[in-house]
Amino acid sequence: MRQKFIELGEGYTDIYELIELGRQMPERVKAALAFHSEINGQSKTSLALIMKPAEKFQPIYICREGIPNPHEIPNTRFDLFQKMTEEIQTDIHEYTLKPSTMFPETDLYYQYLIGILRSNKELPRLL
Repeated sequence: MRQKFIELGEGYTDIYELIELGRQMPERVKAALAFHSEINGQSKTSLALIMKPAEKFQPIYICREGIPNPHEIPNTRFDLFQKMTEEIQTDIHEYTLKPSTMFPETDLYYQYLIGILRSNKELPRLL
């Protein structure tokens, strides 16, 4: 099964699309994620939804490093994401990771995230 990140944007207005995906398809949401990292001295957070597989494909929708870390600077966008996860009865799993800026290509960053998610049993291993 192929697992792939689908980047919706950096979380400014596209976070509302991510929230709507969760609300419209709660039965497909496998996990909600928050990735915290530091970029140029600023704490940033990515929000993501792992969806249940469809055929031979498992999408992971993400808004990458676009909102402040809510543990340092409370913000409405994270609050809205958290409210959606409460509505669909899903917990947010949080990770502190390297930022995407440490990787020469975004695809390498996403491979790094997939490795972390497989290690933590958020994603099934490839057979």
